[in-house]
Amino acid sequence: MQNLPGTYALILCAAADRLIDIGKLGRFAIPQGFYVYVGSACGPGGLKARIAHHKKISQRPHWHMDYLRPVLHLKEIWYTCGAIRHEHQWAKTLGGLALASTPIIGFGASDCSCKSHLFLFSAKPSLRLFRDKLRSGFNICKRIFVEKLN
Repeated sequence: MQNLPGTYALILCAAADRLIDIGKLGRFAIPQGFYVYVGSACGPGGLKARIAHHKKISQRPHWHMDYLRPVLHLKEIWYTCGAIRHEHQWAKTLGGLALASTPIIGFGASDCSCKSHLFLFSAKPSLRLFRDKLRSGFNICKRIFVEKLN
């Protein structure tokens, strides 16, 4: 991963149901399942810095994901490089996949009109299906890289 700007999706897993507080959003039930969080990294350090932040558990939460990260295991990262932010198209595409639900309205979307940037699935979503939907819906499917974690 490089210091380039880009769009990313964190693929996370909750092994058990939890109840957590997420900053000003409030208290939420986090059911067992696979979560996908979409974001962009266009600031200093680009994708490398933002993803390094998400890999760690933040001692002083800032972003919504910082509150959720301690209860979710990071499994995989999907990303693409480029100065144009595609997080809104990625969020719309993920939200439109079969069996996707929106567990927390407004999560990661306080600075845009998206319903949420966090989605819940009962099984890990397919990168191939996601990429095909991006291609057919928005014609923006550059190569999506994958970083697998433990």
